[in-house]
Amino acid sequence: MDQYVLNIKYIYFYKLNLRPFRTSKCCTFVVGFMATIKVVLRQKPNKKGEYPLALRITKDRKSSFLHTDIFIKAGEWDEIKETVRKNHPNSVRLNNLLHKKLSEAKDILIDFESKQKPYSLHAVKEKVSGRFKPYTFFDFADEYFQTMLSAGSYQRKSAEQPAISHFKRFLGNRTIEFIDITFHMLEKFRADLKGKQQLGERTTVNYLMVIRTIYNRAIKAGLIDKVNYPFGDNGLKLNRPASQKIGLSIDQIKKLETAEFKNKVLDHARNRFLFSFYLAGMRVSDLHLLRWSDFKNSRLYYVMRKNSKPLSIKIPDKAQAILEIYLPLKRDKDDFVFPEFKDFTELSDKIALQKQLHYRTAKLDEYLKKIGKQLSFDQKLTMHVARHSYASISGDKIPIQRLQQLYRHSSILTTIGYQYSFMFKGSDEALDTVLDY
Repeated sequence: MDQYVLNIKYIYFYKLNLRPFRTSKCCTFVVGFMATIKVVLRQKPNKKGEYPLALRITKDRKSSFLHTDIFIKAGEWDEIKETVRKNHPNSVRLNNLLHKKLSEAKDILIDFESKQKPYSLHAVKEKVSGRFKPYTFFDFADEYFQTMLSAGSYQRKSAEQPAISHFKRFLGNRTIEFIDITFHMLEKFRADLKGKQQLGERTTVNYLMVIRTIYNRAIKAGLIDKVNYPFGDNGLKLNRPASQKIGLSIDQIKKLETAEFKNKVLDHARNRFLFSFYLAGMRVSDLHLLRWSDFKNSRLYYVMRKNSKPLSIKIPDKAQAILEIYLPLKRDKDDFVFPEFKDFTELSDKIALQKQLHYRTAKLDEYLKKIGKQLSFDQKLTMHVARHSYASISGDKIPIQRLQQLYRHSSILTTIGYQYSFMFKGSDEALDTVLDY
């Protein structure tokens, strides 16, 4: 058996369904036909003209290198035998060191293979280097949400975290590895959300999409291979159902404009809604942070928070009338137009700012719902309905290219998708044509 790598007895490999790589005294090791590891001389020398030796780990035709901190001259390496030649003064010691490193790596590969679960090249490299961290699905999910917080995406975190909370509840709070998430498990989870939890189809699909997003990020990070991917063509297919976007009609907008409220808080909420509507459905987060310095020569100049795109838009007379209401509260040119953020001092803290935006928007929506109920509107009134209202009323009046400019969409397909729910004229006329007999 001397011709086999590392002189390991054949019976040991037979029991584990593994095999050594047959060659003459080389440092290559093959595990289960799935992964190989060998010592190679890298081609980029250091300042001394010496070349580094590294462990090359190959799996599924992909390779990764782990340096050994050993440097030798090109002529001191035997590429066939994969050993340091005797012309190096410390060849025996270096070969013993390489043998030890290869043996340790071999044991790790055997451990991965013996578990009979798919593993990634990244996981092998990290474990061989001693940096391996056994991630569970929920460990990685926690890091995903922490990354969101660091980027200031508090609102997105708040929207997506309930999906993971429901998944933990469904699993009885037990830990789970990525490989354990199967099509069958996801199907049962979907049935649980729609059945026991009585969640709608759109919310259910959104929750499953959060799990898919985290799974995809783990694949990109190299923590797991896509061999047993539980989504897509060979797994669970997710199609988000189209949401029904309903805006106010022109008559409802007029009713809102002329309504009188004794409560100043409701009056303020109405002003905010209408100001958004007049400015082509300006997003509420942008509305909150408007400053007087953003207005120049009867135009508004600002950068959208959602996509960081600059926008310049004319101030309609009706919007200007609302600005006049708040002008007496102006302290200086950089002051906020609307009162909610005038005394907020943590603008540089992204998380604090996101939380405050979320809270202030929720309060506005609370007051708008009261207004909608008071005015007998069929739909619930929220700040986002202002955007839908503009889209609804403009749908058959403004060319789609102009709407793309107003919304600052990168692709006109995005604008078409957004406006699709509001463009009725053509289909209504077609319906009347058929029924006009």
